[in-house]
Amino acid sequence: MIDSRPMDTFQPGDVLNNTYRIEAVLGRGGTSEVYKARSEISGRLAALKVLKAEFSANDDYLVLLTREEEIREIRHDAVVRYSENHRTQDGLVYLVMDYVDGPGLDRKLREGPMAADDLLTVCRRVSEGLEAAHNRNIVHRDLSPDNIILRGGDPAEAVIIDFGIAKDTNPGAETIVGNEFAGKYAYAAPEQLSGQTDARSDIYSLGAMLLANFRGQSPNVGNNPMEVVKKKGERLDTEGVPEPLKTLIDQMAAPDPDARFQSAAEVLAYLRENEGETDPDATVIFPPPRAPDPIPKSALKPEPVAPTTPPSEPPSVPERKSRGGLAAVLLALVLIAGGIGGYLGGVFDGLLGPKYPVAAPYQLTVDKPANGAPHAIGHVPSEQTLAAMNNLMTDLAGSADLTLATGAIADTWGADVMATLSELRNLDEWRLALDGNAAQISGETANAELHTHLTNAFADGLPGALEGSAKIDLIPVFLSSATVGAVLDRLADCGPLLTPGETSVGYGPQSSIIVAGKVADTATRIGLFDELSEIAGDRKVVVDVEVLNPTLCLIESNLPNAPPGGIGVDFIVGDRNEPNPSGRFFVGENPIIDIALPADVVDGYLTVSILDVSGNVYHLLPNLNRQENAVTALRDGQSGPIKVRVAYSVEEAALNNRIGFTVDDSSLGKSKVIVLHSEEPLFDGLRPTSESASGYATALKDHVASNQASILSLDSRILTTAVP
Repeated sequence: MIDSRPMDTFQPGDVLNNTYRIEAVLGRGGTSEVYKARSEISGRLAALKVLKAEFSANDDYLVLLTREEEIREIRHDAVVRYSENHRTQDGLVYLVMDYVDGPGLDRKLREGPMAADDLLTVCRRVSEGLEAAHNRNIVHRDLSPDNIILRGGDPAEAVIIDFGIAKDTNPGAETIVGNEFAGKYAYAAPEQLSGQTDARSDIYSLGAMLLANFRGQSPNVGNNPMEVVKKKGERLDTEGVPEPLKTLIDQMAAPDPDARFQSAAEVLAYLRENEGETDPDATVIFPPPRAPDPIPKSALKPEPVAPTTPPSEPPSVPERKSRGGLAAVLLALVLIAGGIGGYLGGVFDGLLGPKYPVAAPYQLTVDKPANGAPHAIGHVPSEQTLAAMNNLMTDLAGSADLTLATGAIADTWGADVMATLSELRNLDEWRLALDGNAAQISGETANAELHTHLTNAFADGLPGALEGSAKIDLIPVFLSSATVGAVLDRLADCGPLLTPGETSVGYGPQSSIIVAGKVADTATRIGLFDELSEIAGDRKVVVDVEVLNPTLCLIESNLPNAPPGGIGVDFIVGDRNEPNPSGRFFVGENPIIDIALPADVVDGYLTVSILDVSGNVYHLLPNLNRQENAVTALRDGQSGPIKVRVAYSVEEAALNNRIGFTVDDSSLGKSKVIVLHSEEPLFDGLRPTSESASGYATALKDHVASNQASILSLDSRILTTAVP
């Protein structure tokens, strides 16, 4: 997951259509953003793909997102399950899909090389998913490590995600984001550079991914377009890749599509054949090996043929020469052959060292998540270190994907690493990441004694030749209310923030930290979520605050402390005379505002004002052109619930000297309609029709100081203005 940004469409804590609560940002793209969300109804996690606001009203993109939704017809566990499209009250369109929890192959790539056996498992699983998609004429077109998730970290549970640029290969079908090239250069098939794509392109991409994850580094495709085109025409370098993975990659990622496996079914048949499985009903034709380069014609000229007729005179017999030279040559050949045999047989390992491949960079990562099993992946220098690491992972109920390799490391590297891990193993959560001799260590524990021990153990540096530092945090079992309160007090910018659900002892290990109240801007909400997440540990953080703006917060801090009175605020789109329950108006629209009085509000006085996003206050009732605000006068003899219009259509406002306005793009955002019901008129005399927020705040503060008891209720509603 990635950090939230103020410009994101949604923020942690937002609830979409009263159903999906946003928890985190998963990714951002050119036309959409992907969020992790939880259903408030079922508690199920989901991934929501949201079209950015500027595309949500574009019919072309809506058609394309609908086509992506149709990919839900692919029914296979290796393909992410799509659900359906929804539209928010604000007009934003989002697509619901399964949330797949686990590391992506891009994360595994950053951690270092993966074991060949695991990659063969990934290949089988992904090929099964591709076969299901290709059978429905759907080509992914953008397979890369970040589009493959290992559910729970298990290679056998690989899942293909993000069919956002998938192409339906049926005649006349469209690409989801247009017809331009969309694949990533590093993993795209050569033909994709010229806009040609079919199922074999996905096979190439999968092969390139397997090689990248085996080596632990992304393919080098050059630094400019010319280099990209040149390198894409060359075969991938699979030297040093063990069989059968080497041949598999060679035949999946041949530059010529006709020389590749022609379908995912052929890839699966190859895997079955090399795992001793057979499918008696399958007839599979593998692509032939690439033909050798043609022999030049000049090399086909006939050699001169010696005459078969014996010479008229017998050849002279040369003088006998010493055989010493020949014997020496033969002896040298025997010695060379014996040396090669001895090397291959391991006779000279004690002198020359193990015959392991060189790894650069030389990396190892061992980590244990909270409430999870540890996992080790990367390089080790010897059989002894390999055995020790495997034994440690077994003891801790973990797993290991390790590769024997040589590299630029100290002679004591293996022993130093094991000594470090023996110190870390008792932590609740820890991670050791090595690049050569450079190490980074982090961990958490609730055990104060263990924290002190490790702090002292690493105070003078890491064991042996390892270089780096260790950061071990002490996480108390209970998170104190004071710690949370300090964050809230420091970031509160629109009145006090509340913490419903807080207990007298603070927050336990399974407690949720919930924050309610109001803030002045989105950046404050993001800051609350990020800072609380840093101290929350595994606790869930819910920032359920209302985002206002500095103007509204200035008024909020000076409003009287009065209960809601059930007085409603209704919005209508003036030019269409249509109800607007969302309260969201776009540039060019004419908001009409009605105050809905309940049947029991029959006396007293109403004061209605709108606090504009630009920092001004407009008094809708009373004002110089409409001074009567007594409830009895507004009812004019009517009983029961009634509506009092305070902002009119532009046409009616012009005719009757009332207030009416049209949204322009000079000040967009949130405004607030405030309705105060009081026993007596709120102010001595009329306020101007418009005034500054600071002037109105001062007037409110002065009135509340001496007339708080006369205020019966306070009701309000947000009006939002935006660009369509």
